[in-house]
Amino acid sequence: MYNIQGNIQTSLGNFTMEGRWFRYSSFVPRLYNWCQSLGFEAGNIIPSRAFCSDESQGYPVILMTKHFAAFPFNHGRVGGIMAVDRHGPHAHHGEDLLIVHASHVGYDPETKHFGMYRRGQTEHSTCSSNCGKIHGTLEWYLNEYEFAKNNIFIDMRGDQCCLTIDNKYLSSNHPQSLALHLDKMLEQGANGEIVPLSSQSTSRTFRASAEFYAVMREYFIDTDVVAPIGKALLPEFFIYHHSDLSEDTDGSRQLEANLIGVMPSIVTSDEPLLTAAQANTQAEFDRAYRSISQEPAYQGRNLLYITGLNIDISPEKGQLFPLTKFVPWAAYVQLKTGESYVVEQDDLFNLLNDLSEENENQISMDDAIHSMEDAEEVILHLPQI
Repeated sequence: MYNIQGNIQTSLGNFTMEGRWFRYSSFVPRLYNWCQSLGFEAGNIIPSRAFCSDESQGYPVILMTKHFAAFPFNHGRVGGIMAVDRHGPHAHHGEDLLIVHASHVGYDPETKHFGMYRRGQTEHSTCSSNCGKIHGTLEWYLNEYEFAKNNIFIDMRGDQCCLTIDNKYLSSNHPQSLALHLDKMLEQGANGEIVPLSSQSTSRTFRASAEFYAVMREYFIDTDVVAPIGKALLPEFFIYHHSDLSEDTDGSRQLEANLIGVMPSIVTSDEPLLTAAQANTQAEFDRAYRSISQEPAYQGRNLLYITGLNIDISPEKGQLFPLTKFVPWAAYVQLKTGESYVVEQDDLFNLLNDLSEENENQISMDDAIHSMEDAEEVILHLPQI
């Protein structure tokens, strides 16, 4: 899943969605019962959520409160990023600890596409991007890919393939750019040199390598025209450079750092926001697992850390909350006995699926709220300051 040549995720893992999701109303009680089976004590479990700030994430928080009888601690930052500097405070709030992390993506059942969500509190219940942070992060990369698709031309006339490439992609002086793997695309001389066949004012034309020509033959049936490369610009033929990420000192660009290595696969996906949310889920589990397992404050306590993808299905008219589904990715268990282990996706889904979705210890939110309202009737004299 990770390339040892870089410090960023460079290929997507086997994130399976089909037949691997739970309704949140089913997932949370199963999760509670898993905690019970691990020896967590009922009534003393302090959950934490690491979700995006989006209002669509409210329903999962309500369900966690209902089943664990405690409002969750907040481990989350915008975009579904884990605040790894909050482990210590979380640990000090209890002996049995749970962290649920999820990146999220909207789903519109009318268009059957991911990435949009109906905002019921807006004037006309308009649809907007979901997750907005992921969408904003992807925008520049998607635009760069669109430009490249339209400014690299394929000439399949004759018995060879020629590429005309915008000069933008032939310079190494751009700290922020889409960069082509020219060694995979162009014919090289005996000494590895690449010499253009012709030069134009804003581009150069080269002879394609035999391997690249074979791939292009699958995309270009009409060999009588010169055409933009379009969707034939596959993820294996380019990467992105973004030197600014090394200057991120406050973690505000952690999402972008998580995604840049797999950005070619994201921008070429039919569902870029879904693919990005999956990639962020995978990268964050890997990052947070290491910080959690090495956190001194968690030692000697029971801990369950689980991560996955929240799918926010846009609410219909009159429906207050989204129908949120959870797709588990991985989990980390660390017990006060010293035992610790990671549970991978297939085993994790099967484990949760085998657990009961009934929780006899869940609380009634109405009763809890009414008890607080009754308590307000008690005269409480606070000291004057």
